[in-house]
Amino acid sequence: MARFHQLTVTDVHKTIRDAVVVSLQPAGGGDFDFIQGQYLTFRQDFDGTEVRRSYSICAGKDDGILQVGIKKVDGGAFSTWANDNLKPGMTLDAMEPAGNFHTPLDADVGKNYLGFAGGSGVTPVLSIMKTVLHREPHSTFTLVYANRGVNTIMFREELEDLKNRYMQRLTVIHILESDAQDIDLFTGRVDADKCKALFANWIDIKSVDTSFICGPEPMMLGIAAALRDHGLTDDQIKFELFASAQPGRLKRKTSSADADATAKATDATITMDGASRSFTMDKDQTILDAALDNALDAPYACKAGVCSTCKCKVLEGEVEMIANHALEDYEVEQGFILSCQSFPVSDRIVVDYDHH
Repeated sequence: MARFHQLTVTDVHKTIRDAVVVSLQPAGGGDFDFIQGQYLTFRQDFDGTEVRRSYSICAGKDDGILQVGIKKVDGGAFSTWANDNLKPGMTLDAMEPAGNFHTPLDADVGKNYLGFAGGSGVTPVLSIMKTVLHREPHSTFTLVYANRGVNTIMFREELEDLKNRYMQRLTVIHILESDAQDIDLFTGRVDADKCKALFANWIDIKSVDTSFICGPEPMMLGIAAALRDHGLTDDQIKFELFASAQPGRLKRKTSSADADATAKATDATITMDGASRSFTMDKDQTILDAALDNALDAPYACKAGVCSTCKCKVLEGEVEMIANHALEDYEVEQGFILSCQSFPVSDRIVVDYDHH
């Protein structure tokens, strides 16, 4: 079960005007040996309200450091606080690294990787890219990085350093929405048409083994469609969604035909840390909210179906999962759900958070 541990802030520096890179050191307890592309979930109390937010690790596996990038979001309590107030010596509560935005690496193989990132979505892609280039000396990486303008490019200097270090194996293509560039193709938005043009002129899409996409949902869906149109399979396309198009907890869709059933209660049994607790819950309440309301310390971060922190397994009964941006198809087939997006349908449900 995911638990919070203390991390000490060892360094904070700006990468652009409204984003910081935070270096962290475990203060005791917890396994923070991450896999490239994973994220950390932090919690912070603001005027008596606990806020949880997830931020991707931007360091490579062999950098010898634990770092996350935090971009300030308008109205974002945690990101604003982190950008304005975090200082070396302060401590943060964080869960151990999590996330499935990665593929196994093999030093003996040579693969061609293609990454798409929008804005702060570059943070996990940077971690993957640095690790791939170091650990797979025969592999190449092409990054297509979309931003509004030059001044919004996170890790710009680091990307330049990487290009110089891996000159024959790393290609970085900047697509800028507002700043004109020498090549017209590199100006505008990254959509299906832009991808088609890139594949025709700059990227040998037929040679790509795996593609990583991280950024706003509409951008990612357009890129994924273009990749499929050009021959990539779903297994070759890895997503990391930073923000759902429907933020916050979604409402369950209820028709008049099942309105009566929705109003009824469900007998729920939830297992966590080897202990089970049974209680009655409403069918219009998520599994996660019911667990929290019954004093169970269930893990969660985004409550929007974007991360997989609240993942658990249905052992008995049926649920309706109304959003899923985190679980693979095979996991759903095995009975895993995102508890923040799952409402009970049957009159009895048994859920286990200890299955992984």
